[in-house]
Amino acid sequence: MSQILTKVKILEPVNPNKSTALFGGKASGILNWNDIAYPHFYTHREQIRALFWRASEVDMTQDTKQFSTLSKEEQSAFLKIIGLLATLDGPQTDIAGRISHLSTDPSVKSIMATIADQESEHNHSYAYVLSSVATLDKQNESFQTGRKDEVLLKRNERIMEVYNEFAENPTIDHLLKAMVYTTLLEGLFFYSGFAFFYNLARNQKMVGTSTMISYINRDELQHGRFISDLFRATLSENPTYNTTEFTNWVYDQFRHSVEQETIWSKYVLSGIDGIDLTEMEGYIKYRANKMLRLLGLSDIYEGYSDNPMKWIRAYVDNFDDTKTDFFEQKSRQYTKTSDLNGFDEL
Repeated sequence: MSQILTKVKILEPVNPNKSTALFGGKASGILNWNDIAYPHFYTHREQIRALFWRASEVDMTQDTKQFSTLSKEEQSAFLKIIGLLATLDGPQTDIAGRISHLSTDPSVKSIMATIADQESEHNHSYAYVLSSVATLDKQNESFQTGRKDEVLLKRNERIMEVYNEFAENPTIDHLLKAMVYTTLLEGLFFYSGFAFFYNLARNQKMVGTSTMISYINRDELQHGRFISDLFRATLSENPTYNTTEFTNWVYDQFRHSVEQETIWSKYVLSGIDGIDLTEMEGYIKYRANKMLRLLGLSDIYEGYSDNPMKWIRAYVDNFDDTKTDFFEQKSRQYTKTSDLNGFDEL
């Protein structure tokens, strides 16, 4: 039976400062970054912290003027995709907090607190964008998309099940599955939506919104790195869960997610000038392969190791300190890292 996790006490001085396990272990609650179980987590912390930004810093003046000039298809996609992003990012603040409360490693708690804060700002940014371009009725309608749009409800069905199962029954098994879906969300579910805004920007449309999306995209890349690393470390500490059955479950979720993301992209991006839906499907498969490698698994889509949507590289792959050979590392079993073998060797 899977180990049930309980909320960790805030301070237990009888325990060591360095945690004995990421989940279900012992730790005092005192965080000394120079004495943590996984020293490379500090690198994650610094990379994530370096990305601080606020939605209100982005100038939306031109977007306010341009929105009414977009085609009906572009306006509809704009509002639906913002609704999608809000539906996915809203729960991310909560899931980060729930993982934090169950972790016995104070460095994980600290990093997840920063991630939760950034996810909260992402959600705020969608309201900020909409308030700049749409009436209050249209804003509220966009935020209702995740509750009422049948295609989107179907698309989000499994992530809702996995997240709620983890919330109601926080076992190691459900935690691992929730982290898989968090990785999918950070590295796959957003990307057809991101592509839409980048496509507008390359045609000199809604550049302020695209700038905002690029900040969010940059954050999500770093979040995905940390969560996938935390997943692999947790699986390494709990090898009884590292089974063929669980591995097959992960592959099945990726296949299902690619299928649903493809259906969604065809639904929301049909008729958008400049986006090739076949190319978009290839890009989704390419993203899936990347995220699988990040989890230590193998590609499942042959022929999609390279980005087929070349134009998007200017918006996605060229962030300072985000695009590195780390994504392209060959898959290998997770091993605990130290200052000797280094994070870059994962």
